[in-house]
Amino acid sequence: MNFDGLRVAVTGAGRDSGRLLAMAFAERGAHVYVSARTAAAAEPTAEWIRQHGRGTAEPLVCDLACPDSVRAFAAALADRADHLDVLVNNGAGYVHGEDLGDVEDDAIIATIDGAATGTVLLTKHLLPLLRASARPDIVNMISACGETGHHRSHAHPAFYAAKHAQAGFAEIMSHRLRAEGIRVISLFPPDFVQDGPREANSDLTAQSVVDCVLFAVGQPRDCFIREFRFEQVRAPRS
Repeated sequence: MNFDGLRVAVTGAGRDSGRLLAMAFAERGAHVYVSARTAAAAEPTAEWIRQHGRGTAEPLVCDLACPDSVRAFAAALADRADHLDVLVNNGAGYVHGEDLGDVEDDAIIATIDGAATGTVLLTKHLLPLLRASARPDIVNMISACGETGHHRSHAHPAFYAAKHAQAGFAEIMSHRLRAEGIRVISLFPPDFVQDGPREANSDLTAQSVVDCVLFAVGQPRDCFIREFRFEQVRAPRS
């Protein structure tokens, strides 16, 4: 799959699946804006791309729980480019805990602000750059926790709330932006592992989730894949 010259922004790209997403786009020739909450978190991913990727990378700071940081990140992209081809809304803080009282109020606020408000604000401020692209895509890494009736994750209720907010936002934006040719692609993976065998009786792996993103973004423009829903074969670990 060839993404030569594609301009891609990935939030939460300092580690885990966000890092894999940034690397995967760069390996296929894209120029990736690698964002994380701190420069120290973003730089290692960008450096790996400089050393190994066919594409290129720039590390940038974007704390999705901080509106000023979101606006600054969007302004930095506007200073660097006249368009953006792909926005991957990946960044979100995971909070564990089955009881509502398991975490402090500040953690609840940060979880919902980062995943929900942060996604809405960043998409809003980057829409002008996406509209200037000849092939714009918005990819939302949501979670099975955003599905109606899902209860199999050990995530905290605040994480469920944040992911349901993301899902509602993605659904209405898919409908409203489709006429402009902007594809809104959402993924709802269950809890998954970063590494492991990619077999039918094993946990879903991050690489399989990344491959779904690459597949959707790589489709011709008449193909609007709105959602990826996954079967959860194994029960979540405690």
